[in-house]
Amino acid sequence: MEIIFIFVAFICGLAIKMAGFPPLIGFLLAGFALNFFGYEANANLETLANLGITLMLFTIGLKLNVRDLYKKEVWIGSILHTVIWITLVNIVLTSLLWLGISVFSQLSLLHSTLLAFALSFSSTVCIIKILEESGEIKTRHGKVSVGILVMQDIFAVLFMVFATGKIPSLWALLLPLLFFAKPIINKILERVGHGELLPLTGFMLAMGGYELFELVGIKGDLGALMVGMLLAQYSKAAELSKSLMSFKDIFLIGFFLNIGFTALPTVELVAVSLLLCVFIPLKFLLFFKIFTWLKLRARTAYLASLVLSNYSEFGLIVIALMVNIGVMDTQWLVILAMALSFSFVFTGIVYRNSHNQYNQFKHILKRFENPVRLPEDDYIQPKNAEILVLGMGRVGKGAYAALNAISGNKVWGMDADPVRIAKLQHQGLQVLVGDGEDIDLWDNMELSKIQLILLALPSIKDICNITEQLQHANYTGKIASIARYEDEIQALLNAGSDKVFNFFTEAGTGFAEESLQLLKPTVVDN
Repeated sequence: MEIIFIFVAFICGLAIKMAGFPPLIGFLLAGFALNFFGYEANANLETLANLGITLMLFTIGLKLNVRDLYKKEVWIGSILHTVIWITLVNIVLTSLLWLGISVFSQLSLLHSTLLAFALSFSSTVCIIKILEESGEIKTRHGKVSVGILVMQDIFAVLFMVFATGKIPSLWALLLPLLFFAKPIINKILERVGHGELLPLTGFMLAMGGYELFELVGIKGDLGALMVGMLLAQYSKAAELSKSLMSFKDIFLIGFFLNIGFTALPTVELVAVSLLLCVFIPLKFLLFFKIFTWLKLRARTAYLASLVLSNYSEFGLIVIALMVNIGVMDTQWLVILAMALSFSFVFTGIVYRNSHNQYNQFKHILKRFENPVRLPEDDYIQPKNAEILVLGMGRVGKGAYAALNAISGNKVWGMDADPVRIAKLQHQGLQVLVGDGEDIDLWDNMELSKIQLILLALPSIKDICNITEQLQHANYTGKIASIARYEDEIQALLNAGSDKVFNFFTEAGTGFAEESLQLLKPTVVDN
């Protein structure tokens, strides 16, 4: 990647971040700006973009439980949405012929169907980025959204097979044997330790899965996703994902820049792309109606529908394929690239206040909620709870253990990750599944007896959001939270925390106090 690409991406990303929006919007703008000034994408940029997508899908797989795909809200929801969406958008596109816009007048039924199919996908890159930054990828709505994305990826792969006539080889039938390689891969991961070999192993596994699937005639990105899913239940999966996070984010900058290099649009093409963005609210409404019909809670349906309301890079791939084989005109690639960019901006702006939006409109949204709840959506009451620890990672689990030794069964732990909670329950801990940013959870919980809530979460944004939800729920007890950096302390105090502990300072203090206990016998002897 040329230095000018990095510089412009940094300037645009920083400017957009300072304005309060996701930096990825700035990277998109940087691509269009560089294109406008005559720069062209090179092979290195494309390689980085492809590597970023491969690593992203691999890390998605590391966090994905295969059983989540079996749930009807995922597979029925994705199929229903795709079929109904293509039908509705086809009708609308046909009616647009009467507007006299040249690009629409050239559309046949085949063209409009392909365009509707391309627009049916939601952006894996954009959505995973937003869910990761907000710490919601393992929440109920986060897992539903990721499940829908995986199903859409499968639809894309099947389409590519039929459209190109490229049939997987017979060797593809042997791919299930990868399951038997899992113990070997786990042993390798144990041997590499926690240093620089760990991310290198992640690169090897992601690219190895990609190349293996390509060799047997299946889209390589699906291979990276499947290898990640193969390792998802391994204890080191979370650490492996974290070690790849920075690399993935840097490489994905190449992807966003690449979109801007697609082409420079005319005024008419910009207008058409904006017109396509009018369909985005339709995508939201359709997802919301399907999710609530499938008995998801209104909040889960709302947040999942909102984050899925954008267009996808896979749509670009579908249209690019159609352009290459001469089925569609090149201008549609430009239009879709612009519509994709606008939809990213829409999601980035709207989703950042999604929890407050739900709080504001929940009385209306709950009218669409099915009275019958799915088992995993039932609220659990923590019996005799006086202290609640939110976030049962290493810090939260340590805090729970220390408090449990003092207060016994009056201490409960809570985490949004059901897999983690299941493991802790198996160990005998008093814990429950819950999303702290869910106002409905707090409204349905008896908070009058809870005197202290500890927020042991890595994201300051999550802590501030949870504090706000507790205030809305009229919680009157004390709140303690953890800051990783010194400049976060005042922000957390301003948000409503009664006490903020600096993670590294308090860890050092605790280490010193525990170590001093070793000297006490010596002091007594003297």
